[in-house]
Order: sequence, then structure tokens, then C-alpha cells
Amino acid sequence: MSVKTSDVIVVGGGIIGLTLSIALRKRGLRVLVVERGEPGREASYAAAGMLADCTLETPPALQLLATASARMYPEFAHELQDESGMNVDLRDDGTILFPHASVPPQFYAEHQLPAPLTELEPALADAKTPAVYLPAVYLPAVYLKERSVDPRALVAAALKAAKHRGVDISSGTTVTDLLLSDGRVTGVRTDRTQYGTSCVVNCAGAWAGSFSTPRFPTRPVKGQMLSVACAQRDVIRHVIRAPEVYMVPRSDGRILIGSTLEEAGYDKRTDAETIHRLHQAAIHLVPALEQARILEDWAGLRPGTPDDLPMLGATTTPGYFVAIGHFRDGILLTPVTAHVMAQAITGERPDHDISAFSPARF
Repeated sequence: MSVKTSDVIVVGGGIIGLTLSIALRKRGLRVLVVERGEPGREASYAAAGMLADCTLETPPALQLLATASARMYPEFAHELQDESGMNVDLRDDGTILFPHASVPPQFYAEHQLPAPLTELEPALADAKTPAVYLPAVYLPAVYLKERSVDPRALVAAALKAAKHRGVDISSGTTVTDLLLSDGRVTGVRTDRTQYGTSCVVNCAGAWAGSFSTPRFPTRPVKGQMLSVACAQRDVIRHVIRAPEVYMVPRSDGRILIGSTLEEAGYDKRTDAETIHRLHQAAIHLVPALEQARILEDWAGLRPGTPDDLPMLGATTTPGYFVAIGHFRDGILLTPVTAHVMAQAITGERPDHDISAFSPARF
């Protein structure tokens, strides 16, 4: 059987795999992305796109990497838009956060609302249940604005940019195993054929543990969401996060409402009662949404790990790397993941310490 050869094979065509393929092409490597379905249609497509860089919500071990990635986003988004000709809807209006537990007074001092809540978001003036939450705080932090992006637009732009740069993409092809010789990577076997390479990067998200040895302990964590549209544009301007619900506005007038955290295997069905509960929680905060039209509901599968932290870097198998397990932060961590993984794969010392995310810990 003839074996097509690339310098690097990236398994998984989500936003992590696509942006890594672009970073590797910039270094002159021939890259093949092998995707089991349609590129970008799993967790990337289902995400809300909050670029949340908040010490209350980010695992401490992940904070430095998350902040670095958030700071990379404006240039990252601009480059993708310039190369693809597509708008990824990067918004920097910040976030209004209703904390779910008591927080240190210093946090409130550093994140004070710059104006009365009802001036920042008039739609919150008629909220039915504001008393159940602690006082709101405002993110941006002192040094960094929280942003949001449209993941569907982002992945479409990344796909177009990857193709423009000459990345080969094989869709509808499932990798079933690594090919090894004397313990080193020589390629991958798929359900259709074989591809040769000396370097494989597992970016397969919730399916990352479905092939190769060792099998990494990733799992799908289901999240259900919906989107609505109001007759009036700009019902809310900021991302709004509360204990029971979050809302993410898009520039085209849509508002995304989410989300659940469910251990449900690979079941991506939505549940009418759950969608209704999320919708009602949003209405309690923003009563104007009662008049909104539901456009869509869906569920995605986040790639979870036992400690809810990603796995980044080389494995014990020479030539085999992983960039998996980003859980709820895949969109946020995309630019920094592509950057440090491209450095690791090409033998450079990564700009950021990724030792805490070594796959060897499992």
C-alpha cells in the first residue's frame, strides 16, 4: 500500500488542530490534518466563545497560560481575519459577573463596576432575581479586558487560512492507530488508508483516547446551549455570567445562553426541560429575553481530563505529541496552545512553562 508522507500529521480538525497546523506551516513544515468528521464541527462549533480570564473561575495552575493566551487574542484574531477575509466577531465590551460564592474584598476592589449596573446594562434593571446573587463585579481586570469571539466564525476562518497556507486536510477519516517502528512514530492508520510521518500530534478532543498507546484519560463532558434573537438589537452589550446561566451577545444580534456540565458519554442530544431551564434563568436576569425568538439549541462535547487541565507536549513515544483536554477553555487557549506546541514540536524551548500539563502525569 502506498503511504502519503507529511512532516507532521495533526489528528483532529477542531480549532486547536487547525491553528496548530497553521503555526507549523509558518515554520515550513508539510502538515496533514486528519479529521473524523467535518473540521470544526464538534466542541469548537458548540462553544460560546467567552475568553474568560478570571482568577475566580480559572484553575490556578492554568492562570498564567490563560492570561498569556487572552493577551494574544487581538493579534491572533486580526491575523486570521486578514488571511481569511472573514470576521470572527471579537468583542471587547467586557463581562459583568455575579459571583457564585463569597470572594475576597480585594477582588471587589479591583473589579468595581465603572458605573451603576443599570447604566452598564439597562436590561438588568428589571431583573426578577438579582437578590439571590452577590453584588456584580466588572471584568476587565486592571490590566486586561475580557473578550468574546464567535467560535463558529473563528473555526471557519482558521479552516480557510489553513487551506490557503497549503495544509492538507482529510475529512471523514478516523485515525485508528499509530504506526510505529522500533518504538518511534512512522505514521497513522485510518479506517481508509495509511499516512506516513515522523511526527503525530493528537488534537482529537473528546475522542483523543480512542487510539494509540498509551490511551490518555480524556472524556466527553456534555454542554447544552441555545441561542435567541430579539426584535431589538443590542439588548445586552456585555457578557453576563451568573451561577445558573451565562449570556454572550453577538454583533449580529444573537444572544447565546448556556450551559450545562453533564457526564453523558457521547450523547449530544438536547433535552427540552434543560433548554427551558436555561432560557428561564436568562429571562430572570434579562426579562426582555421573554420576547426573544429561540433560534437554535444544541449540545457539544468538551474534552475533559481527570484534573480538568489540558495535556500539552511530548509523550513517551518518540515523535508523538498531544494537545488535548482543554475542557471549558479550548477557545481561550487556542493561540497559546498553537504557539507553544509548534515550538515543542520543532525542538524550540516553549516561551511558556507547560510542565504542569505534561501528559506524563497520567
